[in-house]
Amino acid sequence: MSVPSAAKHPARPSRRAALLFPALCLFGCARDPQPVSGRAAGRVLALTTVGMLRDAVHRVGGQHVQARALMGPGVDPHLYRATPGDMQWLSQADILFYVGLELEGRMERVFEKIARVKPAIPVGERIPRYRLLPVAGVPGQYDPHIWFDVTLWMLAVQEIRDALMRIDPRQSEVYRQNAGTYLRELEALHRWVQERVQSIPVERRVLVTAHDAFGYFGRQYGVEVIGLQGVNTAAEAGAGDVQRLALLIARRKIRAIFVESSVPRATIEAVQAAVRARGWSVRIGGELFSDAMGPEGTLEGTYVGMIQHNVNRIVEAL
Repeated sequence: MSVPSAAKHPARPSRRAALLFPALCLFGCARDPQPVSGRAAGRVLALTTVGMLRDAVHRVGGQHVQARALMGPGVDPHLYRATPGDMQWLSQADILFYVGLELEGRMERVFEKIARVKPAIPVGERIPRYRLLPVAGVPGQYDPHIWFDVTLWMLAVQEIRDALMRIDPRQSEVYRQNAGTYLRELEALHRWVQERVQSIPVERRVLVTAHDAFGYFGRQYGVEVIGLQGVNTAAEAGAGDVQRLALLIARRKIRAIFVESSVPRATIEAVQAAVRARGWSVRIGGELFSDAMGPEGTLEGTYVGMIQHNVNRIVEAL
């Protein structure tokens, strides 16, 4: 919104600014914000939290949407704290997409306030509850890592399509066509994952990772998933957790365990050492992308490429 430089009296703040400013300042206010809205270029500025959402918005929005993610490669959304630069993007964005289901932790309170003045879409919370995985021991909480079931991610893409059509109805047909093309690609990806996982002998379909991010993958594609930490990385694993997991791996003679790009390697390396002390050698089967994708501009920096990378690593190691 432009303000005439010759104005003699300061304008009274708009309702939108009055609501948004306190929400953003919960994390600290930015100084000297620079205008970044995509409207100046005739495009919708869509802000997302994780890279998987940015990629989906880019695929659906095409040239009519500028998509930007707050959280880059290697960033853990469970622990993420907003920066002053994020505040600029949040204030200028036309629409916000986030996963919800407590993936983004404390930031979700800010997003709920932002939703009073602009569209803020928690795509994970739009998925029917019966298709979500409850978190054991936490009533009313669900696993937020929905992107590891490709069929659930297709529902998220449909939510993105519908939200973009509402905010920019002039380009509705473009968004509909782009989403249709992408959804067909995701359907093919889903079938490919099924075929690849079926190539692993049934008794070896055990996926051990740094934290319990792959529950939807396991349920959809028939893999037993064991995470050292729980669904939320804010709950750190202790020495007892490491020893219990090491005992399980040694007893069941599991061949490989995996590190994650957004979780420190040290915990999985500690498990590997504890397994070795029990007389079994387990190797690290590679690095998986769990809560963050690879660098933008790489194959792993796309949702499809990230899923392909993970599945290939898992199949080759197991």
